[in-house]
Amino acid sequence: MKIDVRGATVEAIQGDITRENVDAIVNAANESLAPGGGVCGAIHRAGGPAIAEECRALGGCETGDAKITTGGNLPARHVIHAVGPVYHGGSQGEAKLLASCYERSLDVLAENGLTSIAFPAISCGIFGYPLEEAAKIAVNSVRNHLEVGGKITLVRFVLFDDKTLHVFENALSQGSS
Repeated sequence: MKIDVRGATVEAIQGDITRENVDAIVNAANESLAPGGGVCGAIHRAGGPAIAEECRALGGCETGDAKITTGGNLPARHVIHAVGPVYHGGSQGEAKLLASCYERSLDVLAENGLTSIAFPAISCGIFGYPLEEAAKIAVNSVRNHLEVGGKITLVRFVLFDDKTLHVFENALSQGSS
């Protein structure tokens, strides 16, 4: 599914984010920026040791923030490492932190003169964020950021399975809430 926001394409597809040929893919990272499991592990394995070497030099990353490294051996030239919140029931500022991951990733993209990005479903794996709520936050954060304008041309949500794809497509079709 695709929508247009001020000339930028926003879409949701099912696939493997490590195969995306965009300027930057987003890693659902941990605060130490160390290789982990899930999306993070897949990106580090596919991208090779150059990514982990650059991550070590960055000195970690706060929850809700994002930092950029090389893409190593990936088709994407860069990886933006965004640290999502662990879900604790929603009463500890998780929604604001999750929105910040998407916003900061788009800021970092633009700050580096890049125009296309692919996101996973940040915090929806082992961090336990409820999928429907996370999808709405992700889509609204991206929409709000693009509404301000800028040079971003493509935002793609690359989702691992049918269920996640369906939830993100539904969030895209609902409009801002």
